[in-house]
Amino acid sequence: MASWLLKGGRVVDPSQGLDGPHDLLIVNGRIKEVRPLGSRVSDTAPRGRGAARPDRAGAPAGTQIVDLAGAVVMPGLVDMHVHLREPGQEHKEIIETGTRAAAAGGFTSVACMPNTEPVNDNLAVTEYIVAEARRRGVVNVFPIGAISKGSAGEELAEIGDMVRAGAVAVSDDGRPVSSSYLMRMALEYTRLFDIPVINHCEDRSLSMGGVMNEGAASTLLGLKGIPAAAESIMVARDLRLLDLTGGRLHLAHLSTRASLDEVRRARARGARVTCEATPHHLILTEEAVVESRYDSSTKMNPPLRGEEDRLALLHAIEDGTVDVIATDHAPHHSDEKLVEFDDAPFGIVGLETAVALVMDRLVRPGHIDLSRMVELMALNPARILGLGKGTLAVGADADVTVIDPETTRAVEPDRFASRSRNTPFTGWKLRGWPVMTFVGGRLVHDARAARDGVRTGQEPRARAGKNARPGGR
Repeated sequence: MASWLLKGGRVVDPSQGLDGPHDLLIVNGRIKEVRPLGSRVSDTAPRGRGAARPDRAGAPAGTQIVDLAGAVVMPGLVDMHVHLREPGQEHKEIIETGTRAAAAGGFTSVACMPNTEPVNDNLAVTEYIVAEARRRGVVNVFPIGAISKGSAGEELAEIGDMVRAGAVAVSDDGRPVSSSYLMRMALEYTRLFDIPVINHCEDRSLSMGGVMNEGAASTLLGLKGIPAAAESIMVARDLRLLDLTGGRLHLAHLSTRASLDEVRRARARGARVTCEATPHHLILTEEAVVESRYDSSTKMNPPLRGEEDRLALLHAIEDGTVDVIATDHAPHHSDEKLVEFDDAPFGIVGLETAVALVMDRLVRPGHIDLSRMVELMALNPARILGLGKGTLAVGADADVTVIDPETTRAVEPDRFASRSRNTPFTGWKLRGWPVMTFVGGRLVHDARAARDGVRTGQEPRARAGKNARPGGR
């Protein structure tokens, strides 16, 4: 395995208290050393007759050296909410293309939701995802199992079997658990495995038939709305059940001020709750539906809300209420989206635009700094899922994301590695893009090589599943 010396980049790693120019040495897929710029990386070459000598930088002979002056080097980013669609919906995405999209977007690990066909509610499907990720994936893939059999909300799935096969959490994703009894059972049972229950909070008796946020915009467009209360009511219920059970709860893609207030109150009384927001809810509002004239790429669930809710999410990112930025990468075939707004499926792709959106619209204006970005997109999701990722500590897996904060280009869906193109950000000119992605010390994406038409990530050796061994180790 190649060794790498990443020289002179601004290393940002809040787990180590690092933010400044450093050299980063990768040897045998691990972080070997992190030294302030100007310090000599120690001689790690073997000694004795015939031993290779270190080069002038102090790295082992044959080390590939990359000058990253002006770039930002951070722990590999972790997206804890993606849809890879395989098995069963390969016309939308497959594990191979989804993980290539992740690598191109700067993500080194993804956790995939269970709404496959069949649903990932048993040992066999979890094992299939782990095995396929090992064969074809170029980033680490961690399955999320279903809470209930078939995600039907009636009977607990075989959670223990899925955890043993590599599942790192459970969720029924877009089919929220309506039964309070079943949610209580899930929160209690998962305590045995110390994994979080992830819920898409939606009271479907309030949201049924809705296609966008309920308000003046939906009235203007003549579309049935989804009230904000449909989310916050379910958030409040789940948090009360959390009080009752003492389990671990993660709230997916929150979108309303009322939901965030519920989280703050629950934490004040000691509840073990975490939550996430998406780039699209932090940046767009329901006005995007109006301005796009019913473009179905602005249709998602939860829907884009009003400006008041968007500002509340921004404040929650700044004050620490929101723990994670996740993409909710939801690929759909173009034929599915090229229909009337009412009939189109919910969801957009996000893996290849998230970093640039966060850099351009959150970091650059000063809503968060780079250290907070790493917390939200690497350290915290890794901690919540127990992945042992999100750090550049010596000895850690060499999962590394490199960003050029000055690279400026437009969002071009035709160049996506994903099989799907459903994004509301087409043509947006953004500043600050990922340029290199390393997984376990392997370069799986290089924007410079990609521009020259060279595919990266040819060796699928990423980790697949919490208990699986990465190939080649």
